Amino acid sequence: MEMKKILVIFFATLMLASCGSKKVLTQDPTTPSVDVVEPVNTTAFLKKVRGNAVDVQNIVADLDFTLASGGKDVSVGGSLRMKKDDVIRVQLVAFGLMEVGRLEFTKDYVLIMDKIHKQYVQEDYNNVSFLKENGLDFSALQALLWNQLYVPGAKDVSDSQLKEFAVNTTSGSKTSDIVLNRGNFKYKWLANNLTALLENVDVNYKSSTHGSTNVNCKYSKFTNMGAKKFPTNIQLTLETSALKPAKTLRFGFVLSDISHSDKWEKRTEPSKKYEKVSVEKMLSSLMSIAK
Repeated sequence: MEMKKILVIFFATLMLASCGSKKVLTQDPTTPSVDVVEPVNTTAFLKKVRGNAVDVQNIVADLDFTLASGGKDVSVGGSLRMKKDDVIRVQLVAFGLMEVGRLEFTKDYVLIMDKIHKQYVQEDYNNVSFLKENGLDFSALQALLWNQLYVPGAKDVSDSQLKEFAVNTTSGSKTSDIVLNRGNFKYKWLANNLTALLENVDVNYKSSTHGSTNVNCKYSKFTNMGAKKFPTNIQLTLETSALKPAKTLRFGFVLSDISHSDKWEKRTEPSKKYEKVSVEKMLSSLMSIAK
């Protein structure tokens, strides 16, 4: 699969599909009982899970990005830069030398840059219908990448909103399910009973106009980040009928050389040499190449 096709599948999928997964979490019956700690107080356990969210303002890391689709695995380098409650930026680099694509989410708009064809899209979330209708906004994406609990439409999870979560614990298990149903969304996190770290999240979203979008995120290889821990390996499986034909894609995000530097530009200004195009034109171009 050529670099151009890697980019179009990556960008088109993230543009069209938001969150969710129809896969059902199951407990491993062979999991040993050592270090089993069952939460006896639901509210206290949820507060501990919520409190595990890292409290740094910036995360800057080198990125090894992999994509598996149609029996092919592709890997490229890049970087991930995030400022809490402000911006998330993914940059893809070919052969370790040339940036070929950029995806930037801010609180107010989404920017997609195709540096191969020197074109870009920059739109308010409300003007990108498939993002709006699939419930994807900045806060939703931030919760996935920052390994946090999330309530759709809310910036943070308040004490009163914790009452909306259900905690299901199987006797003898090392983990508990945390479930939230809100409108067309169903969230299911898997939290470690001992550490209260989120190890997995399944999200299902059903739209009357875009079909079903499903995502599963697995978090592993946690590293110390101050007094908290943060996953350096995020494996994301996406199943969506928003793309035609329906697709199953697997993305891998492996982070290294993590720092908390604030010395980087928080907004991208596209070069005047780049053409600003409509969402429809970008999608039409991307999807025609990705077939």
